[in-house]
Amino acid sequence: MKNNPMTDKTAFSKGLTHGFPIALGYFAVAFSLGFMAKKCTLTPIQGFIGSFFTRASAGEYGVYSLIVQDAGYISVIAMSLVTNLRYLLMSTALTQKFSKGTSLFKRILVGCCVTDEIFGISIGFPGELNPFYTFGAFAISTPFWALGTTCGIIAGSVLPSRAVSALSVALYGMFIAIIIPPSKQNRAVCAAVAASFLLSWLIRYLVSVSQIDLSSGTITIILTITISAIAALVKPIKDL
Repeated sequence: MKNNPMTDKTAFSKGLTHGFPIALGYFAVAFSLGFMAKKCTLTPIQGFIGSFFTRASAGEYGVYSLIVQDAGYISVIAMSLVTNLRYLLMSTALTQKFSKGTSLFKRILVGCCVTDEIFGISIGFPGELNPFYTFGAFAISTPFWALGTTCGIIAGSVLPSRAVSALSVALYGMFIAIIIPPSKQNRAVCAAVAASFLLSWLIRYLVSVSQIDLSSGTITIILTITISAIAALVKPIKDL
């Protein structure tokens, strides 16, 4: 893997640039999430703080759903761990992108910044990953996510349900924008993406038919480990 001569300042600036489209999508998705937070009687400030430090649509939605049901703290914590466990895998994968001189402190901070979309652009960073690239993407996207939740809480139930559903589509658009470019450039990546779509549908169908209690987070972890392991064995990446 070749060293990236990019300075910390340049990397941070590039992270801001690449993170801005993610930030716009985050605002739209978090705005709809704010409606759920409103049902939990969260104040705009509470919603902002919660989303700023969580930054997980499925995790936050699950927490809000449990709060509405008056669930206990242990249930909320357990659910959050399961739905967000995939970030542990993503953070581990990113450690392979750092130069050997990257400090432990910076590695930990990158792990705290990881979301699905930030992981997508960080893992696709050419050459060795400069942590400040991830920091830049985090710095622009996180406030938009938190602000979106706040605005959703303030808006309450004013907007119709169709408008809320339309806003939620933005998240899927971001995922598509992340996976399409590398899929075009690498057949192995394209095959892995196609396999993930097929196996995801198949597993969810089998779970539904067999009535096995598996959360979406657990399914994501199983698919991630399985597909990445097979891809690594079949088409390993050679160091440049």
